[in-house]
Amino acid sequence: MSTVTEAQIIEALSLVQEPDLKKDLVTLAMIEDITLDSDNNISFTVVLTTPACPMKEQIKQSCIDSIRSHVPDAAAIEVKMTSKVTSSCGHHHCNHERPLKQVKNIIAVASGKGGVGKSTFAVNLAVSLAKSGAKVGLIDADLYGPSIPTMFGMLNAKPEMLDKNLVPLEKFGVKLMSIGFLVEAETALIWRGPMASSAIKQFITEVEWKELDYLIFDFPPGTGDIQLTIAQTIPLSGAVIVTTPQDVALADVSKAVSMFRKVNVPVLGLVENMSYYELPDGTKDFIFGHHGGEIFARTQGIPFLGEIPIDRAVREGGDIGTPYVLGHPDSATSKAIYRASMEIARRISITNAAPSEELS
Repeated sequence: MSTVTEAQIIEALSLVQEPDLKKDLVTLAMIEDITLDSDNNISFTVVLTTPACPMKEQIKQSCIDSIRSHVPDAAAIEVKMTSKVTSSCGHHHCNHERPLKQVKNIIAVASGKGGVGKSTFAVNLAVSLAKSGAKVGLIDADLYGPSIPTMFGMLNAKPEMLDKNLVPLEKFGVKLMSIGFLVEAETALIWRGPMASSAIKQFITEVEWKELDYLIFDFPPGTGDIQLTIAQTIPLSGAVIVTTPQDVALADVSKAVSMFRKVNVPVLGLVENMSYYELPDGTKDFIFGHHGGEIFARTQGIPFLGEIPIDRAVREGGDIGTPYVLGHPDSATSKAIYRASMEIARRISITNAAPSEELS
């Protein structure tokens, strides 16, 4: 039996392609900590570009198969899978003076109109990414109708100060900031555009976010001052659009898509919320219309991230402060939300690896 060398292992792994990035693992610097012992037992680590990688097991098996095929003297093979979320900074040519420089990726969750479940999706997206192992933050950018304190069950919580900066609150593995933590629940904010924009800038520059893989902005409805302030102040990795199937919602969504395109923010995809209600006999009642979001996404050339059915427990979870994906992880609705969340992470990873290429 010949002694296996590290060069042989690297050569075998250079034949394993990352399915999304279309390059081999060695070229992508995804292989670390190769160790060999005198009995030709092999151990190494594959560093994925996102903890949400849906092809983790496929990549792992491909590594084992390639070594078995090209290194016949290999004994036991141990593949450790870890992740290091890539940053969109290179995509935006960021400099060290930019706000949120310790945040790798910034996601806008937006809609053209209210009442489509945008905040509910933003909350469950944040929790889903945190469950996958990522470091996640969530900013409630809807100053006039903040909902994050309610949806996380933190109506009376107040952030602390550290060196003149706010320390974000944290629950379910997500760091949180909302105007609802700073003013009384009954207080109406009667602010003109410049005041609202100033408050949002404070959430960006005067909060101790520290290192995050993803920071999610729950946008207010529409295309006003707050949306433009965020888009022009920080390098957004991309936007996720939430809609319901009916025409009146889709008409407003078109404006949101147009806004992001005008400020050169990639649209990561569109989620169709409240797509249908599943009846006791298993049939689907398409209350608000059928496939409107999917058709719109296809027409606009936007990735369609899936249909999320109506479930009474989604509303109940938001009211009692337990995000739906935590309270009902095995339901069809939770699985749809989780799939959409992982696809968002995947698309950001692809964009970061090849920013000049269009998403497939």
